[in-house]
Amino acid sequence: MSRIEEALSSFKENFSCAQSIFSTYAPHYGLDRDKALKISTGFGGGMARSGRTCGAVTGAYMVIGLKNGMGVSKDMEAKEKTYQLISEFSTQFQENNGSLICKELLGCDINTPEGRDYFNQNELLEKKCIQCVKNAAEILEEML
Repeated sequence: MSRIEEALSSFKENFSCAQSIFSTYAPHYGLDRDKALKISTGFGGGMARSGRTCGAVTGAYMVIGLKNGMGVSKDMEAKEKTYQLISEFSTQFQENNGSLICKELLGCDINTPEGRDYFNQNELLEKKCIQCVKNAAEILEEML
């Protein structure tokens, strides 16, 4: 199974967008899946359903950081490379999807009862969220 398929499978198993992306890639960079799922739990729905940055995007940011980021060694080149890759990821995702913001991607605020009703009635999990997870994984595959 490809990592794109693995991320989609995870999402279909009721893990959030952020969890699906981060937990798929984290084991390849030294972090076990269970810890990755726990770390990324709060990022789904644009940060705990607040509609901010899409969880698939923040999941990808964490993957990029896990692979390339600055650790205790304070490697400034690693920090700059991480920032550059996140910028490239963001540009590509926004070009493909129209936004990085969950509320804008969905056209509703899933932090309200009305927004969740709209989300469910319009099957946005299947129509929009799964596409964002897939696209985030596709971009990561190209970048990593």
